[in-house]
Amino acid sequence: MERTVTGPAAAATPPLGGLPMSDGTAVVPAPVLADLLDGMPRQRHATAPAPVPVADLVVVPVSVSVGARPAVRIPRVWRLLPTPVGTPFTFVYMAVLAVTSVIAAVAAPTLMDALYQASSTDVAHLVRSPVVVLLASALWIAGGILSPYSLAFVLVLTALERRIGGARTACVFLAGHVLATLATEIPVGLAVLFGHLPTTSLHRLDYGISFGVAASIGSLCGILRPWLGWPVLGLMGSLLVSDLIEFADPMTDWGHLIALTIGVSTWPLVRRWAQPASA
Repeated sequence: MERTVTGPAAAATPPLGGLPMSDGTAVVPAPVLADLLDGMPRQRHATAPAPVPVADLVVVPVSVSVGARPAVRIPRVWRLLPTPVGTPFTFVYMAVLAVTSVIAAVAAPTLMDALYQASSTDVAHLVRSPVVVLLASALWIAGGILSPYSLAFVLVLTALERRIGGARTACVFLAGHVLATLATEIPVGLAVLFGHLPTTSLHRLDYGISFGVAASIGSLCGILRPWLGWPVLGLMGSLLVSDLIEFADPMTDWGHLIALTIGVSTWPLVRRWAQPASA
């Protein structure tokens, strides 16, 4: 293969290394040699590339692990507690219950008796102002802020709200609170009406968050993993049944069982609600 080069005379292919030709008529530098060899791939530019400054070098770390084990997920304990951003319903509701518990602890007993009576969901108050007493009765914790139902409220409603949202958690809680209250008080009113109970049964003291908490527990068990949900549901059911067998407060104990059943009946809904959140 030949190539014409501008010069005093046409030259044959020069020797390697850029030496002068035998007749002394033309000299082809060595760097140009690579540009003349078209048939050789990757030889079009024989000029060495300019060095790259050290400051322009980008170091990309490469990690090579042989037989590396998957990372272990550490449970985030703080997610068990309500936060104003993650669980606003539970957080605000717990703050209100904390305030009312402090009031109940420092106020005079006569004042608290009047407040409890005004908030009681007995038949007499349900007939006169059902909405007011149903909401007011859920502002008090029977036994104070340190009662077991207070701890259950925090843990259960926080877990439920993180899975289905605040508005839906409020619906589950209110469904258990309202429906279980009506399911226990309406039979009392009918029994008094037909003469099976004295009229004093219309004024029984009934307040607290236990019905709503029981319904929330039943609802939460439907979206927990089976190895956790079924044992929790069985433990809660056995405790409520044992309380009912003792017959210390049958109306309230029946209300707890009814509220737990209401929570279980929400499983189709809460499982559907929890799917977008888990995705």
